[in-house]
Amino acid sequence: TVTYMLDGHMLHEDHLGNKGDLKSGGAQWMTAGRGIIHSEMPQQESGRLRGFQLWLNLPAKEKMKPARYQDIQPDEIPLLALPEGGEVRVIAGSIEINGVTVNGPILSLSTQPLFLDVRLPAQCHYSQAIAQSHNAFVYPYAGKIEIGHTEQRRLLASQAAGVLSDGDTVEIRSTDQPAAFLVLAGRPLREPVEQYGPFVMNTREEIEQALSDYRNGQLV
Repeated sequence: TVTYMLDGHMLHEDHLGNKGDLKSGGAQWMTAGRGIIHSEMPQQESGRLRGFQLWLNLPAKEKMKPARYQDIQPDEIPLLALPEGGEVRVIAGSIEINGVTVNGPILSLSTQPLFLDVRLPAQCHYSQAIAQSHNAFVYPYAGKIEIGHTEQRRLLASQAAGVLSDGDTVEIRSTDQPAAFLVLAGRPLREPVEQYGPFVMNTREEIEQALSDYRNGQLV
């Protein structure tokens, strides 16, 4: 799971003794691997609790790796001004701005994830290169955006996910209001997926084994 907090304060703990504070603008990358019992508890007494949590699947050969955390503080996430206005935070992957490559704090995973938080003023354009072999989608969480070239733009409403078609670049423009959106991409695994509750494996037999390990206290 990757948890990205826009506003609020969340405490993460697990049965292995790991603990971390996730605050506004921070992120946490947790690899469940062979198993972890994990809790997330809101900490603030007032104000908004707002953010995102995505699940990224692991290749079959990595599913039994040891569990681990990576807590990422807000000042560890690069914040870049865009040439045409607005800004982008690079949570995972690499982007190039004005000929300079900027790396996020999460790199070199087998799924090669790209995770960007982009914020644009009204009537502003943003272009982002994406590996052509990757699956990708865009999620506006504030305002509406238009996706595509001038003659082919499609409007995407706030809180609607837009799955991108094949290509190596996405063109995005805000409308007459400011907009904020996530750009997410990753290398497809093309492996079978079997899921039951919080358990994600490749076969039903592996799910049964995971459930047995959980019941017998063997998630270590």
